[in-house]
Amino acid sequence: MKNPRYLVTLVVVVLAMVAALAMYFRYITRPWTRDAQVRANVIGIAPRVAGPIVHIPIQDNQPVKKGDLLFEIDPATFQSAVDNAAAKLQQAQAAQVQAQQEFARQTKLYETKVTDLQDYQNAQDEYASAVADTAAATATLENAKLNLSYTKVFATVDGYMTNMNTSVGQYVNVGQQLLALVDASSFWIASYFKETQLKHIQPGDKAMITLMGHESQSFEGAVDSVAWGIFLQDGATVDLLPDVSQTIDWVRLPNRFPVRVQITGQPSMPLRIGQTVSVSILRE
Repeated sequence: MKNPRYLVTLVVVVLAMVAALAMYFRYITRPWTRDAQVRANVIGIAPRVAGPIVHIPIQDNQPVKKGDLLFEIDPATFQSAVDNAAAKLQQAQAAQVQAQQEFARQTKLYETKVTDLQDYQNAQDEYASAVADTAAATATLENAKLNLSYTKVFATVDGYMTNMNTSVGQYVNVGQQLLALVDASSFWIASYFKETQLKHIQPGDKAMITLMGHESQSFEGAVDSVAWGIFLQDGATVDLLPDVSQTIDWVRLPNRFPVRVQITGQPSMPLRIGQTVSVSILRE
């Protein structure tokens, strides 16, 4: 050929196109994404009784074990309710004993024809009423004891306390969420893949997970599930579905669907909710 430079240029262009096609084919058939985040279940800690906080033995961002005391509400009012309920139970039990004795006397008198049926039935009704009063007083005492136990709030799982914005002396109401407890056993990866890639992703597929800033410390995961829907801006779906923004593409904007990846390896670094992650699906 008279000008070999054209041949070299043609070869380079062809090789570049082949490499680009190969990379695109690999991208489609072995999906990967940089759009992923670490997620975990967050438990909102709320009291079941109201009152001022008198003790907080933990600190913000502290790891805790299941059963650790998180905070305590002033128990004085609830202890008084227990004492009052216990006294009323004693009264009810005494009244029951008295009604039982009277019913026993009326039964003997009725059997010997000394008293009439009405007196016997009245004694019987009084005894039944006393038994019911004792049962009600017992339930009241048990409820008072439960409320007293609720003044101490404990960790329900192993995890990490975070976003702690409370202090001793604060008055809290029933159901008011005060603390956030991150469940240490619930970490997973929320990764977002284009709909053109979903046919190449199946539950059980292996995945390689890499945290931003820890590129040399990848760990393994496995596809747990693929979302069945996303939120549509035209109102065709409920807002309980995940709202995922589209990404720029050449002609159309393919939607992205959440893919839940369960962590199966042992990360060498601590996981935190919201960390940016890259996920590669490793299909056999």
